[in-house]
Amino acid sequence: MRRSRIIIAGLGLAAVAAVGGVTASAAAGSPASSAPPATSAPAAGPAGAATVRTTFATVSGRTEPILVNAQGLPLYYYRPDTATRSLVSGGLARLWPPLTSATPTAAGVSGKLTVVRDTHGSQVAYNGHLLYTFTSDRAGQVTGQGFQNFFVATPGLTQVSKFPVPANAVPPAPSGGYGY
Repeated sequence: MRRSRIIIAGLGLAAVAAVGGVTASAAAGSPASSAPPATSAPAAGPAGAATVRTTFATVSGRTEPILVNAQGLPLYYYRPDTATRSLVSGGLARLWPPLTSATPTAAGVSGKLTVVRDTHGSQVAYNGHLLYTFTSDRAGQVTGQGFQNFFVATPGLTQVSKFPVPANAVPPAPSGGYGY
């Protein structure tokens, strides 16, 4: 049974590698596997500047403006993240490399670009959403929408509060109604 699981896992990694998602060293489990593949690296490392800009792409059958990095790769946010903490680690971070930069720049975006110091170093955030790329994407191609709770970042992405609303918060009473 164990041998069949290894073979199945190996076939899964081979399929991801075939579409450019994993390098041979990552599939083999070598020490280099902790680094994201070169083809999907963020726009810049912590010492450089990452550029976040907009472009149009087809997302779920509709053409819309999205955020991309300097290489034109679509940028995503991970729904479970908070404004101050990434929950993406290990194998998930290898498939969804974080966009990191100590000095990110924005071109043609109206939202707020910031840097959050976290386990990934200086991770870039847009309106409080930490940003990632997807190893299966290519410039102008969105393939990760909704996959593993990642969603394409758009220029209109709403600002995230650093302080989440408590689950037991009472919603305001409706205005203009009787309120029963």
